[in-house]
Amino acid sequence: MKRYPSGTYGRQRLEFHPAPFRAPLRAFAGLVFAWKCDEVLVCDIDGRGWCIPSGRVEPHENSLEAVRREAQEEGGAILECIQYIGCYRITEKREVRWADCYAARVTELGEITMREESRGRKLVKIAELPEIYHLWNPLTEMLFQLSYEVVCRSSVGESAKDSFFPSSQ
Repeated sequence: MKRYPSGTYGRQRLEFHPAPFRAPLRAFAGLVFAWKCDEVLVCDIDGRGWCIPSGRVEPHENSLEAVRREAQEEGGAILECIQYIGCYRITEKREVRWADCYAARVTELGEITMREESRGRKLVKIAELPEIYHLWNPLTEMLFQLSYEVVCRSSVGESAKDSFFPSSQ
């Protein structure tokens, strides 16, 4: 099994646990790596900057429903082939929270419905991410790679993955 480095976000420690691992508690948030061909959707979120669609899981929904909603609200994206890829264990002091992570394909880009949260969106190639992504580190890079590999397996096949991530062979 591939080992993922830990990361930090402010005072929080982030550990990624790949699927099939499932969090022992209900996820408080969901994140989605939404791909259209070899470009990933990032949104310009107030207070964060460019990042993937993500947000809290509302009381009436599960994390899958939350990422569908967040992708539409923050990026105007309609998703298909949404697949669970793992979860973050987020610790700060003695508090532990979980955030589910998904990979998906973008089928349509429409209007951003939450302009008070998202100042815009764009599709970018992975080579552009280190310069713009709000939290770029080895863990983040590995998760972008994992998400793209999962989407490729479900849609366009291994040849696209091999040309996009030559070091992953």
